Amino acid sequence: MVTVELERVRKSYDDFVAVDDLSFSISSHQIFGLLGPNGAGKTSSIRMMIGIIRPDAGAVRLFGEPFERRHLHKVGYLPEERGLYRKITVRENLALLGQLSGLTSRDAVARARRWAERLDIAQWVDKRVEEMSKGMQQKVQFIAALLHEPELIIMDEPFAGLDPINANVLKDVILDLKGQGRTILFSTHRMDQVEKLCDAICLVNHGRAVLQGGLREVKAGYGRRFVQIEYEGDGRFLKCPLIESSNNYGNYAEVKLRPGADSQELLRAAMCSAKISRFEVMEPSLEQIFIDRVENAHV
Repeated sequence: MVTVELERVRKSYDDFVAVDDLSFSISSHQIFGLLGPNGAGKTSSIRMMIGIIRPDAGAVRLFGEPFERRHLHKVGYLPEERGLYRKITVRENLALLGQLSGLTSRDAVARARRWAERLDIAQWVDKRVEEMSKGMQQKVQFIAALLHEPELIIMDEPFAGLDPINANVLKDVILDLKGQGRTILFSTHRMDQVEKLCDAICLVNHGRAVLQGGLREVKAGYGRRFVQIEYEGDGRFLKCPLIESSNNYGNYAEVKLRPGADSQELLRAAMCSAKISRFEVMEPSLEQIFIDRVENAHV
């Protein structure tokens, strides 16, 4: 079953086209990554999914039906911009937001308490939001999106403001939700998280889908033209004609070979000017694919 479907959706703001003939679908019980550089149209696409804005053209379907506001009781939304009331307590925020999602105040507070204990912020529930760090506020916003136990969970930059430990906690919760049969969409710049979590992706640039599909198939389609090299000495071998593009960090480089290039020939060239401690031919990381597709779009 398909939980979310966008079909040839378009959205403009005056003369600026934010989303341009965009189509993709998200299967049920799947973690889906909506990716792209800043200004690519990700947030506008999400807002059209949940009726905050209307598309100028195209169709949005949720749970197999054309979008209607009644579908939203089955949707949880974590916005990129926090929507908490800073002058009232966490408990009061979650009671209010839970009631807006159809819960009683008592049920909202009880569920909020359980989630606060799981996310290690139980000691903060009677504090005002303005007293909390950005990471703590992000946890509260995350709880608000889950209180009514939605079937579809949409998260815009869910790891923003979180340190590695709390990002890992959030990751575990996302995986548990998937195990419970929820469908999850998130938009993020954290390619490492996408690569570990997502079943499928859609990469958007200038409002259009430039790459989409199952994550394994997307990576396999790039072949093994990528090489990671750790070296000491002169890096002039990175200008070798065998190389299509490279990302050099000093004594470490990520290289994309030209089609048909021999990696062993590159290794021999590298050893002429540098001491090589690691030379590994591998499938590309999602970050490498992201950079490659976005940079090529500007050529």
